Amino acid sequence: MFTEINAKLVAIQGELRKKEKYEGQLADYEREIETIEEKLNLLQYQFYTEQEDVERLERFGLTKLIATLSGKKEEKLSKEKQEMIAAQHKLEEAIKTKKEIDQAMRVLENNLKNLGPVEVEYQQLLLQKEDMIKVSSSPFAAKVFELSEQEGVLKAYLMELEEAKQAGFRVEDALSDAVSLLDKAEGWGTWDLFGGGTIAGMIKHQKIDEAEAHLHRAQRCMREFQKELLDVQDTVFVDINISGMLKFADFFFDGFIADYMVQGKIKRSLEQARGHLAKVRDILTRLDSQIEEKKVELAEIQKEKQGIVERL
Repeated sequence: MFTEINAKLVAIQGELRKKEKYEGQLADYEREIETIEEKLNLLQYQFYTEQEDVERLERFGLTKLIATLSGKKEEKLSKEKQEMIAAQHKLEEAIKTKKEIDQAMRVLENNLKNLGPVEVEYQQLLLQKEDMIKVSSSPFAAKVFELSEQEGVLKAYLMELEEAKQAGFRVEDALSDAVSLLDKAEGWGTWDLFGGGTIAGMIKHQKIDEAEAHLHRAQRCMREFQKELLDVQDTVFVDINISGMLKFADFFFDGFIADYMVQGKIKRSLEQARGHLAKVRDILTRLDSQIEEKKVELAEIQKEKQGIVERL
């Protein structure tokens, strides 16, 4: 009977930790969705403004006539179209991000629903435990239950550390891919600037497009990583205020105006991606260290509990 209720206590501790974790992540997403909605409103306004500028230049009128006669119409229209495309691109990225956050929140809400009334179940187990301690003739019964609770807390915490570690691996993978592609884009861009021809330009932009996809993936994974770190930040000693790491790719999504700007943007994005990759790897190292430390604690508790149970 002791073994059965101990196993239930360990399991329910894990469920309680999950509930706290999901609620914390959901609250953080709710704060984040407010920010992204404000950003969406601003980006929609910017896009519509740029679109109106293009339409105004394309309509026949005095402004267009003067610009045509001065030979500057096509140049100005081209610039306005580039700005409109850049604004549209940023808007599309923000819409994609909001959809991802909405989906993540639905998953958490569903997880919480599936957990059910875990607090009630925990209280019921506590009452059973108290009754068993009262009727037990062993002076060690209370200690066994105490160790079982500690075991449950540690197992749940280890699971959180492992989940954070896996989320970190996904960020590392996405950033590594982005760094590799940006590095290639920079090389082809340099050749393009020095007369590499059409092929060099095409390959450069192909690498930019591929890198952009990985940067967006890195942002999504970074957001998930940050949520996983919420519950372990105090013991892992990491700064989870990684909003800068979440936003760094926004610079890349601004769009490209001219070849020399493209090259500068590639270089800066590459430097940022490498810097954030180093930060993620540092956090992963700390997570590994904490996992090993908690495994040692767990083994000691399990050994002590087993020794007592064998004597009961």
